Amino acid sequence: MKAKDNITEFYTRHQQAYPLSGQFHIYRREEFGCDTVALPVSRWNFYKISLMVKGEGTISLADKTIHSKNSTIMFTNPMIPYAWEPANEDQTGYFCLFTEDFVTANLKQEALSQSPLFKAGGNHIFFPNEESMKRLSGFFENMITEMQSDYANKYDLLRSYLQLIMHEAIKMDPPDTYYPPVNASERITTLFLQLLEQQFPIEAPHETIPLKTAKEFAAQLNIHTNTLNRALKESTGKTTTDLIAARLIQEAKALLHANRWDIAEIGYTLGFEHASNFNIFFKKHTSQTPLHFRKENDIVAIS
Repeated sequence: MKAKDNITEFYTRHQQAYPLSGQFHIYRREEFGCDTVALPVSRWNFYKISLMVKGEGTISLADKTIHSKNSTIMFTNPMIPYAWEPANEDQTGYFCLFTEDFVTANLKQEALSQSPLFKAGGNHIFFPNEESMKRLSGFFENMITEMQSDYANKYDLLRSYLQLIMHEAIKMDPPDTYYPPVNASERITTLFLQLLEQQFPIEAPHETIPLKTAKEFAAQLNIHTNTLNRALKESTGKTTTDLIAARLIQEAKALLHANRWDIAEIGYTLGFEHASNFNIFFKKHTSQTPLHFRKENDIVAIS
């Protein structure tokens, strides 16, 4: 599967110059081409909060498609694919982009980092009322002002504004315009399979997949592990562990066959800290060791 699109590609699509420094950027939508540039379904390697004050378009997010018109706020993250198709050329509002480094510096120490706003199974699109829109627009305007200031601690202040925006969204009711309807098990299964697949392909031996267990996937989807297991069993006939293991084996075979990484490095990228554990796992599911598989596929093993 295609890796996440880089933030520089986002700027290129909008014919904008990418700022070479900084982990946080904020813009007015009318100054960035949001009214004319469509974004195909993709995952981007940054977080984004977008407030549409005026405008119209279609948003595809994970397993939902929503037609949006005016007064909309959307939260996206690197784990969730989304698409945008503008319906008119009269678009105003704001959006901010920030990287994982900006999040881990402070926000992930806060309870809001576990908010459903940034989880694959949560609500990500909201329709604020007039009073809420005034507050949200004020927060974005304040962030623009701070970005242009020389205040030494402005990034800490920007994180505070992000939390205020998140609190404002959490107070709203989720929209009821999602379509098409699906049952709960199908929706959970779709989101799980997207999360699982989005971790691949692995492109460097120093990378490691972020989600490895049923508990970790359930936490990302904001549901209980038992709920995830029941949904997958109902929809696929397989357990969460079976589906994860099958995808890990698929990726392990591809890595063993396609490159000369050390076997221990391949195991590490797949979440195994010790090569012996990777060997046991691989043999259990294929009846042969990784080394034997590599030799059979005419790849010279590296000690």
